[in-house]
Amino acid sequence: MLEVLSDADYEMFRKLIYEESGITFSATNRSILDSRIKEMLRKKSIATPSDYYALVTKNTEEMKEMLDSCTTNLTRFFRNQPHFDAFINYVIPNVIENKKAAGFDRTIKIWSAGCSTGEEPYTIAMIMKDICPPGWDFKITASDISMKSLMTAQQGFYADTKMDGVPANYLTKYFTKVDGGYQIKDDVKSKIHFDYHNLKNDSGARNLDVIFCRNVLIYFDEPAQLTVINRFYNSMAPKSYLFIGHSESLFGMNTQFEFLKTQWACLYGKGTKA
Repeated sequence: MLEVLSDADYEMFRKLIYEESGITFSATNRSILDSRIKEMLRKKSIATPSDYYALVTKNTEEMKEMLDSCTTNLTRFFRNQPHFDAFINYVIPNVIENKKAAGFDRTIKIWSAGCSTGEEPYTIAMIMKDICPPGWDFKITASDISMKSLMTAQQGFYADTKMDGVPANYLTKYFTKVDGGYQIKDDVKSKIHFDYHNLKNDSGARNLDVIFCRNVLIYFDEPAQLTVINRFYNSMAPKSYLFIGHSESLFGMNTQFEFLKTQWACLYGKGTKA
């Protein structure tokens, strides 16, 4: 069995993954890529890294599966509560006022980019069902590069161990208790469109009011980060808001986003400062 990727094989896959997704593997996390490629060779009974490279470069579905295997999908409901406090108390009230002033439609459009297994978009949907004023609607697009994670998200079933942090009243209102866990209710599911998307590409979305892209940029180097951030900017409404991970920052990057510090959390805005 292959013990470790050669330097040449590692560099070959590192470059391919970067070109296809923007995800960067450095010397410090080489072991992660090494283990993921070895696992795929074992799973598919392929003898050499070169044979596997030939397969993924010729087959789109195999490429998607490889990229899926190289991502880490760690998430939970209501992750980083201060972000959701800012979303409830600052972002949505401002989005509503801005839309009223501009005479826009009364549908709030939200994108959860890098949604993993769905806890983030379902959290957003439950909050919006609670706070969306009468006469207003919302639509959430949730995307990820991992098809396996998206399938879990679309199913909407979460084991008991995954429910930490969900308020008791939300468990009652928005979930059905089933054997071994909780099933998200259809009226929440119906507000979310799950979709495969590689952030290296333009999503085609426009006039988005809020984007959540948390703990995703850390996997990209600075040029790839800037490409993603600029695409976000172009996809957003004239007055809109961006959440990134609490350990991520746009500081020093040449972007048009405005840094916003609220009493709950820091975030970024487009056209939101007077």
